[in-house]
Amino acid sequence: MFIFPENLYSDIRIENVYETKITLTNGKLDEIREKSYSGAFIRIFDGKKWYYSSTSDIEGLQKEIDSLSKLAEKNELIGKNPVVLKFETNTGDYCEFKDPERNISCIPLDEKKELLIKYTSIIKDREYISNLKSHYVDSRKTKEFYSSKGANLSYDYQISGIRIHFDLKDKDKLFSENFECTSDLFEGLKNNEESLEFKFEKSVEFLKDAQEIEPGKYTVILSPLAAGVFAHESFGHKSESDFMVGDETMKKEWETGKAVGADILSIIDDGEPAGSGHVTFDDEGTKTRKTYLIKKGILAGRLHSASTAVDLNEELTGNARAKDFEFEPIVRMTTTYIEGGEKNICELISEIENGILVETIKHGSGMTTFTIAPSLAYAIRNGTVAEPLKISVITGNVFETLNEIDGVSDRVKLHSFVIGGCGKMEQYPLPVAFGGPYVRVNNLNVQ
Repeated sequence: MFIFPENLYSDIRIENVYETKITLTNGKLDEIREKSYSGAFIRIFDGKKWYYSSTSDIEGLQKEIDSLSKLAEKNELIGKNPVVLKFETNTGDYCEFKDPERNISCIPLDEKKELLIKYTSIIKDREYISNLKSHYVDSRKTKEFYSSKGANLSYDYQISGIRIHFDLKDKDKLFSENFECTSDLFEGLKNNEESLEFKFEKSVEFLKDAQEIEPGKYTVILSPLAAGVFAHESFGHKSESDFMVGDETMKKEWETGKAVGADILSIIDDGEPAGSGHVTFDDEGTKTRKTYLIKKGILAGRLHSASTAVDLNEELTGNARAKDFEFEPIVRMTTTYIEGGEKNICELISEIENGILVETIKHGSGMTTFTIAPSLAYAIRNGTVAEPLKISVITGNVFETLNEIDGVSDRVKLHSFVIGGCGKMEQYPLPVAFGGPYVRVNNLNVQ
């Protein structure tokens, strides 16, 4: 298909993108659009330097390759370069959503709008609603990847979602929450009305009855959403190996085989599960795979591009990802989650005399110290979930917290982004997913 220059390594990533966005404010249509576009990212490597180019001119790709190659220095030994040797040469068609019955771009725009209106109407005129913002979004990407080593791939992934943000008011009391549902198929967004009703009723109860927390240290049970954010923000980013390349101190601090957490704790990154973190291959043509970052409390692995895998003398993981065709691939997470344990959620709660259950969160962040701002949270008293609590923030040292985990539930739930994603360097938002079981942690600072 392409003529690659001799004595250089080259690869091309072509992206064909379809997107929909629909927004309602208090039930009235604000925005409705769908768009399709294509672009490509070209890389050439001479063994010393990388040369990059991005373009939306798909017809002119060969000309772009030829032009970019003139900047590089020919290298007869390029095929023996460690990074080039590391690249996989996968081939084949791995598209999952070509069938019109599965392809999100084949669903009429009006049908998407009507589904959003249907969900919005469930709570639009309810008491306590002061503002309502409803979103429908979807995206389908089809990628082609070619390399001078012989890679010849096509694959696709898609995600659709509904997000309804509602502000509640009862005299001087204010509270905000979100309802979200996501699926890689449009049909998967239907029949979630009861979940929206339940979320709204819990939020009204919280608005009216929530009590101020007494600051202090508590045993906290993190929901799958909260546990997933903790795993992503506090440990997932630390597992992106590019931050330690060339830093001998960090290499020693993050040496695999080191005990870093409780022996019931395992954290995984995996591109296979369905959702916004699903990718079949990364943007260097590497097959994604399940990678244990922590396994039974032991630092077990980290995430790699081909370059970082060579630098650290480790294996590929399929985590070289770019936000879109305008950017080079860098080391990024896919679906990062905590592995399930043996207890059920009722057992975790019943063993707490005085603690907190965090169900939803506003946001979370952290590297050395993590911070979670809870939304829906509840007191646990004598082994029973009690009154709702207003909590500003929960914080802790990452490594101390990893060792304070003493209970993990048996069921894992993964969460996909409807809007937004993960940020790193200038590449935001990149679709990722996260989750886990319910996780019980001792001695967290709560305010």
